[in-house]
Amino acid sequence: MEEKIKNIGDLSIDEREEVFVDLAAALEGTAREAFVEGNRHFAALSANMAQAILFNADDLARDEIKNAERVLQQAAAMISQFNATHPYRIVSHAMH
Repeated sequence: MEEKIKNIGDLSIDEREEVFVDLAAALEGTAREAFVEGNRHFAALSANMAQAILFNADDLARDEIKNAERVLQQAAAMISQFNATHPYRIVSHAMH
């Protein structure tokens, strides 16, 4: 993901939008895992950021590159923070 952040200016608008959609999907997955583990605050932050990115993916891909890079860096930092504090993934889970 870091290589995509560094080269976001070299991508076409459609490719940038795809990067944002992929990043939002990763944030949603992180939100689900955090919720299952009981970290509801982080789950809410991650889910809200994913929704905001999905809602604004087109604008982020078309507007200023600096703002898009900043959003990508913040989202990547959230994912890496979760990965650092939760190195062992949940294999399966059931919610009742």
